[in-house]
Amino acid sequence: MKILQINTVYKTGSTGKIVKDLNDLIIKNGWESFVAYGRGEHKEKNSIKIGSKLDMYIHGIGTRIFDKHGLYSKKATIKFIKEIDKLNIDIFHLHNIHGYYLHYPTLFEYLKNKKVVWTLHDCWSFTGHCSHYDYIRCKKWQNECYKCPQKNRYPSSFVFDNSKKNFALKKKYFTSLKNLTIVTPSNWLANEVKKSFLIGYPIKVIYNGIDLNIFKPSKSNFRKKYNLENKFIILGVANVWEDRKGFDYFIKLSKMLSNDEQIVLVGLNDVQLKSLPNNILGIKRTSSAKELAEIYSLADVFVNPTLEEVLGLTNIESLACGTPVVTFNSGGSPETIDENTGIVVEKGNLEKLYKAIQQIKTNNIDKQKCRYRAVEFFDKNKNFRKYMELYKDIYES
Repeated sequence: MKILQINTVYKTGSTGKIVKDLNDLIIKNGWESFVAYGRGEHKEKNSIKIGSKLDMYIHGIGTRIFDKHGLYSKKATIKFIKEIDKLNIDIFHLHNIHGYYLHYPTLFEYLKNKKVVWTLHDCWSFTGHCSHYDYIRCKKWQNECYKCPQKNRYPSSFVFDNSKKNFALKKKYFTSLKNLTIVTPSNWLANEVKKSFLIGYPIKVIYNGIDLNIFKPSKSNFRKKYNLENKFIILGVANVWEDRKGFDYFIKLSKMLSNDEQIVLVGLNDVQLKSLPNNILGIKRTSSAKELAEIYSLADVFVNPTLEEVLGLTNIESLACGTPVVTFNSGGSPETIDENTGIVVEKGNLEKLYKAIQQIKTNNIDKQKCRYRAVEFFDKNKNFRKYMELYKDIYES
């Protein structure tokens, strides 16, 4: 069996790492694996670069002005298709096809009669513009997008609004495939897809997984280093802290805490670090998963006041390190925990968020149960093997 994955990036970022893990697993399974990507440079013989930096730059400019994301890079896409057509691929596995590197009408015209798996990591595939809409509670995509309220957000357009035509084009091409299986990393996203024009295709939920050999209960001198040995530590982690990730909720929480409680936030930028109150310890983003595991492990509770989430990978990382989770009822985030490993709070309710933290402080949730849930449901090796089963079923159908 020959499988080709297509994604914006390879090896980097959350989706790029998933592609890398799947690539390794496909090869380990004895099949042939190819990876096509739009950003970065990779030297592996089975990797294929789509387009150039100039192609991406032109695509970006066109998107910024005309709101036609995914409708540039046509020559690069035609060249890519000529290259892969020689490989006799059995199954095409799409990930993020947005990202300024593909002309999706050309790609889907080619894939019309092929066997395709499409893992949706966000909502871009069934909206007229945005990749996320839950934050503003937009439901236009369920019928027809127009006058997009998030035109200036990724993939940003600062001039024209083409959301109505984008919606129509996506619907036309994304529903043209004869053999497509959609995969989502959460039941929440699967249910959203069922409300969209993609409802006609089979949908399978495969949770994203993490490396449990890295994210595990770990010892460190962090508490001693920052003089936090007698503190109840409330941890928050994000790649980029913004309103949607709940940064403001931590600022508000800081005013409600007692003297024995301390917030630790990981992933802050220089501007945010300068404006923190005394009971919030700010740390810049770390590229070390081992260091992150040590910080998760020392915390008493992980708090995720996210207002928009497909699944909630930070929740899973925390559980794997034995730390219970308090999260807003946003997207797929509640799916990561149960009554033995954390508390789900009404989205945006600061008072209930604080009470949930105090409940964790009082009740001392069993850290082993947290670890067990991560092992049971979010082991990347176990979860990604489900893709191997899916490939085999599709190949033999």
